[in-house]
This record gives sequence, C-alpha cells and structure tokens, in this order.
Amino acid sequence: MAVEELTSDPAGNTLRAALGLLPRERRTSLPDLELVRRGVPIDRDHLARYDRVCGFRLSDTVPATYPHVLAFPLAMRLMTAPDFPFSAIGLVHIANRITVSRPVSADDVLDFSVRAAGLRPHPRGQQVDVVVSASAGSSVVWSAVSTYLSKTSFSGSSRSSERSFPAASAVWRVPAAVGGSYAAVSGDRNPIHTSRIGARLFGFQRPIAHGMWSLARCLAFFEGRLPGAYTVDVAFKQPILLPSTVSLHASPSREFELYGKRPHLVGQVTPE
Repeated sequence: MAVEELTSDPAGNTLRAALGLLPRERRTSLPDLELVRRGVPIDRDHLARYDRVCGFRLSDTVPATYPHVLAFPLAMRLMTAPDFPFSAIGLVHIANRITVSRPVSADDVLDFSVRAAGLRPHPRGQQVDVVVSASAGSSVVWSAVSTYLSKTSFSGSSRSSERSFPAASAVWRVPAAVGGSYAAVSGDRNPIHTSRIGARLFGFQRPIAHGMWSLARCLAFFEGRLPGAYTVDVAFKQPILLPSTVSLHASPSREFELYGKRPHLVGQVTPE
C-alpha cells in the first residue's frame, strides 16, 4: 500500500466532491493508498465550539466523536480522489465503530492515518469502510471504522414500520440550525444537511441532521459514566429531518436508541 503524507489539511475537498457528481467511468476497486498527517494539535477553542454544538460539557478530555472531525479532511481527500469508486456526495453513512484506547486529552498531539477497506455488496448497492487511526507518540489512542453505502438500487421502501419504543431517558428538540452549526464545526458541508433544495435533490423533504452529530449527542448523555477505554458501535437508521423532536432510551448496560416516530440510530458502548 502506498503512503502519502500530508503536512496540512488538504484544501479543495468541497470542489472535488462537487466535481465527483459529473458522470465518468469509475474504478471498481479501492485505491491502494493510506493518507497520513502527523503532529495535529487540538485547538481548544474549536473543541469548545464542538462541545457546545453536540451537548458535551466543556472539558480537556476529548469526546470520542471529536477525532472523527479532525480526521475528516483526510477522509474527504480519500473519498474525493479520482480513483475512488464512488462520488462522495450521495454516500450514506450507515454505521460507525469507534474505539477509545485511552482518554484523549486536549494536550495530545495526534498522528492520523486514513485508508479505505472492505468494498462489498449491500442489498441496496455497495458499501465501503473508511478506517482511521489516531496515535499519540507510538501508541494508537483512538480508531474508527465508518461504513458508507453507495446506493445502486432504490427498490422497496426504506421507511421503518411504526412500532412501540421503550420509555425515554431523555427528549430533545433538534432545531433546524443544527445542520449548519455542525457543518461549520465539523467541515462536513454536504448540502443534504444545510439546504432544503440540496436535501430535496437527494430525496429528503427537509435537511437532515448529520449522523455523527446524533451519535455525539447520544454519547453526551453518558458523559461522566463512560469507562476510560471502550468501543461504541452504532447503526444509523432513518435520518432526523430538521427540525424534529427525538427521544433517547439508554439502558444500564449502555445500549441506546434514538427515535422519533421511527428509529434513528441504535448503539452499544462496550468496555475494552
């Protein structure tokens, strides 16, 4: 596997993502490439803005979802490359696994690596994993696998049937502004989250909340009750149309579900 080392966050990801919508012949395999960026400091002001948007308390301990934001420019560089088999715009984030090997401090300086793996069929198209790791010194302190779906089949309904849900542990009003606020702090400016027109172009009645915002909001509920090392697995279900009211159910074993009329995500926190 070739390794490309970057010395700064790559520029032009938004333009490359837009150009990726143009029809062209695409590869049927993943790029044999690992992107690396070393010496990434944590900006406390940016961390504080992220904490506020996602509902975390201000702290020098980094939320489990925050390194995803720091690695996002590298991931977008990979997914908008000419040899990536799918257009980045239109990919659906369907699952995520994050492993915290030890608490990450705002004083840590991180080395990131990003690669694609696991191209495989899905009932509605193809799915691929974007694998990210963050190291401090010589130790991996955080890693994640984000699974994305490229739809090639739109047959059948994607709507979940109505069902009963467990009692809510918390109820949140999710304002329309969440899409723009999270886009600004995360760098994920996909128009399905920020524009009514952009959302409609991809089949949504209104802009939808970022999946990683909804996961972060759920983990904020557990703040102060998480072990020092753990893995959180989440499957994203129906999107949250903005604005919405959503309910969270969290069990004593740290299983959790976010739902409105239908499930939005289900997850589990497992100690390492």
